[in-house]
Amino acid sequence: MKAKDLRERSNEDLVELKGSMQKDLFSYRMKNFTGQLDDTSLLNKTKKDVARIELILHERAAASKDGGKS
Repeated sequence: MKAKDLRERSNEDLVELKGSMQKDLFSYRMKNFTGQLDDTSLLNKTKKDVARIELILHERAAASKDGGKS
C-alpha cells in the first residue's frame, strides 16, 4: 500500500485499517510458524504497511498539536 493512498484516508479509517493489519500480521506469523504460509513476503509487507500508517497518524497528531505551523 502506498503512502499517497493512505494519506487520502481519514484518521478513523487509518486506525481501523491498522487494527485489521495487525490481526492479519498475527495470523501470518502463526501460519509461518506452523509452515502453512506460502508467501512469506507478506510478513515484511504487512509490517511496513503498519509502520506507514503509524507514521502518517503520528505526523497528523504532531501537525494538529503544533497548530499546523509546519
